[in-house]
Amino acid sequence: MTKALVAGGAGYFGELLTRRLLERGYSVRIFDVNLPTNTYPGTELMQADIRDADALLTACEAIDVVFHNVAQVPLAKDKNLFWSVNRDGTKNLLDACARRAVKKVIYTSSSAIYGVPKSNPVTEETVPSPVEEYGRAKLAGETLCWEYARKGLDVSIVRPRTIAGHGRLGIFQILFEWIYQGKKIPVLNDGKNIYQFVHADDLAEACIRASMLKGANDFNCGTDRFGTMREVLEHLCHHAGTGSEVKSLPMRPIVAAMKLSCALGISPLGSYHASMYGRSIYFDISKARTKLGWIPRYSNEEMFVESYDWYVANRHAVLAAADATSPHRSAVEQGALKLLHWFL
Repeated sequence: MTKALVAGGAGYFGELLTRRLLERGYSVRIFDVNLPTNTYPGTELMQADIRDADALLTACEAIDVVFHNVAQVPLAKDKNLFWSVNRDGTKNLLDACARRAVKKVIYTSSSAIYGVPKSNPVTEETVPSPVEEYGRAKLAGETLCWEYARKGLDVSIVRPRTIAGHGRLGIFQILFEWIYQGKKIPVLNDGKNIYQFVHADDLAEACIRASMLKGANDFNCGTDRFGTMREVLEHLCHHAGTGSEVKSLPMRPIVAAMKLSCALGISPLGSYHASMYGRSIYFDISKARTKLGWIPRYSNEEMFVESYDWYVANRHAVLAAADATSPHRSAVEQGALKLLHWFL
């Protein structure tokens, strides 16, 4: 039986990945500073911080494959944590994997390493150019992966586009709540920027397939059916049937205001969200298709509908819960975003 370590297994994606591994017959050890929301037969838990090198050395004992999903996400807005967790923690984990002779490591990175791309589609050959600290720290984690690969550790990188799917909340919760209440939904300029997402289930499949491929590699992952930001939001508003409509706002002043509110700490958005909401970004996924045989199941529209329907069915519990363990599972304070409706 293959034994996997899921670092960050108490988070939204880490828990979903754990379930998919168990379904395939793996045994799973979860490593996380937080306790998971659910527990499953076939798992064991080690509660510790990724910045604890000794704990990681223990966690990697007798492990075949490691899935590294620990990250301080943009919502955290803590530059020191971005670097101490996303870079230094990654170094600790890679070192433990090397010392324990782990057979394969999968590092879940981020499209934030590309910043605002000069051209699309983005490929694995596109030169990274992060525009804020989260993206820079995630890129530093990638650099470490390549360094350890050159030393003989078999490590591959999977870069997802923005993750969606049932139970995925964070800033999506604000969007879903606005639609539930029938409010207007903003896009920037005409909303025709092309934006690609990836369903969490599809991402888990890509990570598992990458873990079975020998040799260091990297893969960009997103859906193969996507369009403009306006299109996906109009489709969702129509599906919800609450009277919500998509309305345009001028990009330049709104982005400036979003960045200012982020800097002042009065907005739930991170700097990356403010930079990218009105921009186009989408991956060429041909490498993942060819080398992994990976085919995404969900389109942008399908994953948004599924996510919204899940939210409506679980809305009362979401709003009543005070789950601080994962920003992607929690309702989010809207802060300065409430002011957008003055202009819609």
